[in-house]
Amino acid sequence: MTKLISPQRFDAIVSNLSNIKPILVVGDVGIDKYTSGVVNRISPEAPVPLVEVQKEWQKLGLSANVSENLKTLGVESTLCGVMGDDLNANVLEDLLEEAGLSTWGVVRCEERPTVFKERIVTDHQQICRIDYESKKPISEDVEKRLIGRINELKENHGALILEDYSKGVLTESLISRLVNEFKESKSLIAVDPSRTTPPLFYKGVSLLKPNHVEAKLMVNQLGYSQDMQVEEIADVLVDKLQLEKIIITLGARGMAMLDTKGDGKLHMIPTVANEVYDVSGAGDTTISLLVACLEAGGSLEEAAWVANCGAGVVVGKVGTATVSQDELRNYYEVLKEKMK
Repeated sequence: MTKLISPQRFDAIVSNLSNIKPILVVGDVGIDKYTSGVVNRISPEAPVPLVEVQKEWQKLGLSANVSENLKTLGVESTLCGVMGDDLNANVLEDLLEEAGLSTWGVVRCEERPTVFKERIVTDHQQICRIDYESKKPISEDVEKRLIGRINELKENHGALILEDYSKGVLTESLISRLVNEFKESKSLIAVDPSRTTPPLFYKGVSLLKPNHVEAKLMVNQLGYSQDMQVEEIADVLVDKLQLEKIIITLGARGMAMLDTKGDGKLHMIPTVANEVYDVSGAGDTTISLLVACLEAGGSLEEAAWVANCGAGVVVGKVGTATVSQDELRNYYEVLKEKMK
């Protein structure tokens, strides 16, 4: 395990977040709705919990949550994706505007619904989740319109985040085009991958951030055993996908990382969450902070420590959540005392 990032470096990196260039976020977008209540009895109609609703709220989801995370950290971003041409598209645009994010990069498509996920929750657990979505790849016409928006908006952006939830927006041709264009400008290209997208679609990106299950499935799709140790998995993915950096999130076991521009060895940091209430959206916070901190001058290891603190904050909140610089600093101070 590596040592905790020093207070001086933590402060320098977090303080510089507001000074970096805007980040371009491309991927699937949607809405997360939460219906919260209490369960006092079983339904008389079927052997299922009867939830008495106390509160409902809606949040930006998927790639839109990445942009909102960046916004709350003081980092500007441009969000590009595809939504339906329906009532939920209007709700999504309203949520983006409320968060201070531009709607111009999100194109409408009559052929598909706006991704909408509803979670039924109590104080103690999630009862069920209801998804409204299409996983069909976007058409050539919609892809052309999306590329047009991206080309209009991408100037003066310092890095690219591809947020893949496998809802059809990140096609092979779109990923390839964006990777080639951003590599030409020597920009950081980070991918939060989907377990169902062929891993070779991501070939040549700067940073890949799978969780452990996704990483095992990816090496399996590349023809290797998914029973390999995490060190071997990282080596295979770096080699076959021509990566510069990889971070594999390991849940309660922390993070594993490898930087080919560093010593080329796998390093581990522990998890730092004090209390886990809801893990939804933690990956969005992690990729947001990793990229922002790398752009702010941090090493991969330093960025991972800051991202780990951010994830520790959001898993203690209900639903897809964001983290501020003040929350990061407060969490770091607690962690510093804890690790003495």
